[in-house]
Amino acid sequence: MANESAGAAPTESQRYLSTRGGDYDLSFETVVLKGLAADGGLFLPHEIPIAADWQSWKDLSYKELAFEIFSLYISSSEIPSEDLKEIIDRSYSTFREEEVTPLVHLQDDNLYLLELFHGPSYSFKDCALQFLGNLFEYFLVRKNHGKEGKDRHHLTVVGATSGDTGSAAIYGLRGKKDVSVVILHPKGRISPIQEAQMTTCTDSNVHNLAVTGTFDDCQDIVKTLFGDADTNQTLKLGAVNSINASRVLAQIVFYWYSYFSLVRKSSSFKLGDKVRFVTPTGNFGNILAGYYATKMGLPADKLVVATNENDILHRFWTTGRYEKNGVQDAKSNGNVTADACKETYSPAMDILVSSNFERLMWFLAKEYAATLGMNDQFNKKQAGQEVLAWYKSLKTTGGFGPVHKDILENGRLTFESDRVSDVETLETIKSCYQKNKYVLDPHSAVGVTAAQRSLARTGPQTHHISLSTAHPAKFSDVVQSALKNEAGFNFEEQVLPDEFKALSQKETRVATVENSWEKVREIVKSYVEEDLKAESSA
Repeated sequence: MANESAGAAPTESQRYLSTRGGDYDLSFETVVLKGLAADGGLFLPHEIPIAADWQSWKDLSYKELAFEIFSLYISSSEIPSEDLKEIIDRSYSTFREEEVTPLVHLQDDNLYLLELFHGPSYSFKDCALQFLGNLFEYFLVRKNHGKEGKDRHHLTVVGATSGDTGSAAIYGLRGKKDVSVVILHPKGRISPIQEAQMTTCTDSNVHNLAVTGTFDDCQDIVKTLFGDADTNQTLKLGAVNSINASRVLAQIVFYWYSYFSLVRKSSSFKLGDKVRFVTPTGNFGNILAGYYATKMGLPADKLVVATNENDILHRFWTTGRYEKNGVQDAKSNGNVTADACKETYSPAMDILVSSNFERLMWFLAKEYAATLGMNDQFNKKQAGQEVLAWYKSLKTTGGFGPVHKDILENGRLTFESDRVSDVETLETIKSCYQKNKYVLDPHSAVGVTAAQRSLARTGPQTHHISLSTAHPAKFSDVVQSALKNEAGFNFEEQVLPDEFKALSQKETRVATVENSWEKVREIVKSYVEEDLKAESSA
């Protein structure tokens, strides 16, 4: 079980480094508060820990399981065990389901759906952002103990959202002392419900910016702000996007929990049997948590990357090339913007570059370096140099690869991929309702489509868990379009939560800004100044 000794020296899995080789041996607190490394890389643990006694976790509650897993990545010298348990309890007591992430059996042979949308914002991102919000608060309370006025540490959390991260971050950080929250979203490119969830939150420390651009533009602005030393130092930026290492950590839990749930639910599935996970994937953070879980020892047959028509990840697993702009094929029916990011029915996955893929590439590069027979320090250094070269190429030429065939083949031992069109997404929402009277959101439908194809390849004997990442009410236009001709279907009665019905009556607060990191920086500075004045006069 978890290490209980307060003050124990951190293990390798409790120390963190940058994917691009510029930082090593960092504390968990440092990487949570910094978000992005100074060299532009992402933080990850020196190694993924092996959970040798994982079978003893099978009867734990979600919160108990979270404690065991988090303790492998967070030293008790940084967060004592009792404090960590309290943070976990606060984070997951906000969920509407006691199980936090319940597992549902669909009528298809051995296909299960993992419902990840029972948190405050009705998105899987609550699983990580409720935890991250409480981590920020814990570290800031400790830093500011006994301090007043300008001596207090104030964190400026800046994030980009394609829909769900924004509301989940806002719900995790609203009203928190010593924190300003600024969320960027692409103007007109998120669902009305998602926009309303964010812009109707009028807590004084919450600020919404609608950027005249795409999600990738928003994400680039955020990364540029973090990469600008002056801005970072002046505003003390903190990250809520999945570039924050704690988000990946938090999502490991539901992969393990769903596995144990499957053991309990299925008489034909025993402890130690392998399961196949199917994850709708945009920024690669969710499925990366699945990769961490498998490296810890979770018995997974494969992790299936399910993309929409923005298919950079599917193209990588097919060709070994990671390139922003693929060939526009005849199956594509989305509107193609100037940057070739298609607007699809699953907008949270309308992404050209998947940030967290960099973390996977570091691990694959390190494993390849290990074949040279040198020591672990050499392997880490080689991985950092390889990632730095790949991502320089991505920035200057729009892509990299093909990667070495041994790296690609090693990755394919764990990953498969599939691409799902808008037409197929609608068809799956419709067929799932007809067969199960179950309403999928479009992102979950992408996953279920890929899962059904995977089942056709493996045969029905292979158990599949497809991740359901958002409540269908968040995507009313798509769901109603798919189900409008179904007898007896009523969206408001069957799908729409009362909480959403009230959103249209609420006051909103949002500012529109052009696609310019300098303009965003000035607005963020003005917001922080307002928040600091309000705090000092409170």
